[in-house]
Amino acid sequence: MFSISLGDNAVLRPLEPWQAVEFLANLDRGREFIGVHSGLAEAVTDLTSSREFLLRYAEKAATDTGRIYGTWLAGTLVGGVLFRTMDVGQGTAEAGCWLEPAGTGRGLATRAARVIIDWAVEERGIHRVEWRVAAANQASISVARRLGMTKEGTLREYFRHGGKRLDIEVWSVLAPRWLAGRPAS
Repeated sequence: MFSISLGDNAVLRPLEPWQAVEFLANLDRGREFIGVHSGLAEAVTDLTSSREFLLRYAEKAATDTGRIYGTWLAGTLVGGVLFRTMDVGQGTAEAGCWLEPAGTGRGLATRAARVIIDWAVEERGIHRVEWRVAAANQASISVARRLGMTKEGTLREYFRHGGKRLDIEVWSVLAPRWLAGRPAS
């Protein structure tokens, strides 16, 4: 299996169904933190739902409609990045991330997202990458900013979570801007 260094003793690699126990442990350690702004903590609550979640992403990878990758810090899964959706024909994808507290404040989400966006733009021909984030999730909005994304607007009361309706901000970057904003190799 491939592994890409993110620096600082962190690596990015595919997150697969056989890692359901490790994925569940990651979410259990960060459940309250992750669950503040994301439905991931509600979607994966036990080993069965963990395995089913990763199986859905394995199917998305097989059909080229999504991907999921884990971020390991010193050998422990602390979060990850994903393409929640991917439409290669249209050239669009929606990226996102999650981290447990042990992985925050290190730039891991930004570095991991850069890796997968590079791949999507360069290898799969994705033209537009979206980042949808709860309006109150300042950490994730900061990732979108560091990625050079532009805020396009707010979907008011779009997402029902924790008994409330949350506003969702839509951020994006287009391939020409993405490619122009990278350092020359």
